[in-house]
Amino acid sequence: MIRAEGPKPGAGRLAVVKIGSSSLTDGRGEIRPEAIEKLCSEVAGLRVRGDRVVIVSSGAIAAGLPVLGLTEPRPTDPAVLQAVSAVGQTLLVGHYNRALSGYGLTGGQVLLAPLDFVHRQQYLHARQTLRVLLDLGVIPVVNENDAVADDEIRFGDNDRLAALVSHLIRADVLVLLTDTAGLLTGDPRVEPGASLIEEIVEVDHQLEGVAGGPGSPQGSGGMASKLAAAKIAAWSGVRAVIAAADRPSVVADAIDGVAGVGTVFVPRSQRLSARKLWIAFAVGSSGTVVVDDGARAALIERGVSLLPAGVLRAEGDFGEDDAVELAGPDGKVFAKGLARHSAPRVNALAGRRTSELPADVPHEVVHRDDLVLLP
Repeated sequence: MIRAEGPKPGAGRLAVVKIGSSSLTDGRGEIRPEAIEKLCSEVAGLRVRGDRVVIVSSGAIAAGLPVLGLTEPRPTDPAVLQAVSAVGQTLLVGHYNRALSGYGLTGGQVLLAPLDFVHRQQYLHARQTLRVLLDLGVIPVVNENDAVADDEIRFGDNDRLAALVSHLIRADVLVLLTDTAGLLTGDPRVEPGASLIEEIVEVDHQLEGVAGGPGSPQGSGGMASKLAAAKIAAWSGVRAVIAAADRPSVVADAIDGVAGVGTVFVPRSQRLSARKLWIAFAVGSSGTVVVDDGARAALIERGVSLLPAGVLRAEGDFGEDDAVELAGPDGKVFAKGLARHSAPRVNALAGRRTSELPADVPHEVVHRDDLVLLP
C-alpha cells in the first residue's frame, strides 16, 4: 500500500477533484466504499509525487436517505433534504477519513456556502482555511453546506462549487469525475455511436445543446452542469477536464494532460474576479435591460457603468440587486450584471440624463463593478 509521507506539501501542482453522487453511490443511493477508496488511493499517489489535491464531494443527501429510510419515494421537501444532508455528511466524511488514513493521510471537512464567494472577507477566510489545510498536508474534503443553505441562494450542484473553489485557491487544474468518458457528440443512451470530444476552446450554445439536461436521480447535476463548471474554470484561468471516475489513474492522467483522458477545456488568458464569476455563471437572470447602441459600445469599449440615459427599456419583473442580462436593440445579450433598481424604476428612469435624476437614488442602473461582459 502507498503511504503518502514522502515529499514536502506544495512541491507540485494543485488540483481540485470533484466527484458526484452518481459515481459514489449504488442504485439505492447507498455509498460504495470502493469508489471512495479508489479516489483516495489516487490522491495518495499524487501526494507521493508532490501534487496537492482538494476533493469536492457530493453524496451527503444520497448517503443520508437510506439511513433514515427515505429512499422510496425520495423526499422533495427542502427542509427534510437539509436534515438528511446533516445526517449523510457525517457518514460521507467518515468514509473519506477511513480511506485516507490507510495511506497515512488526514482529511479535513470544509462546508462552503455561496456567500463565501461573494463577500470579500468570507472569500478571504475560506481561501486562508484551504491554504492552511494544504500546507499542513491535509486533504480538504469540500461540500456545500446543504444543512443550512438558503434555497434561494445556493450553488445548485457541486460542479459549480468545484469550479469556484478552483478559482479560490488558484488551482492548476479542475477534474470533474463522472459516469462517462467526457463530453460526447451525443447522448450515448440514444446515440450508441457518440464519440468523445477531446478538447474545447470555447463553450458555445451548440455545445450546451449537446450537453443536455440532468443526469442520474442520485445527483443534482448532469453533463450540462459540468459544462457550466468547466466554463467557469476556463474564465478563472484554470484548465478543466471532464473524465470517467472509473478510469484507472484518471486523476493523475487528467493533471498530466494524457491524451484521451477525457474532455479538456482550454483556459482563457484573462481571469475574472470571484464576484464577477458568480454574477456571470452562478446567478440566474431575472430579466433584461435593453440598451441603445451608444451605451452598448461604451460598456464594451470603455468598461463604464450603465446609466439610465442609455437604457431603452426593462423586460421582466426583477428587483433591486437581482441579476439581469444586458441586450442591445437587436436583442443580442452581451453582458450580465446586478441591477441597482427594480424593473418598474428602470423603465421610469430610462432615457433620462444624470442631471435629471433624483439626488437620493443610485445614478447607475448597473455599476461597472457588478457587470460582466459575455462572449
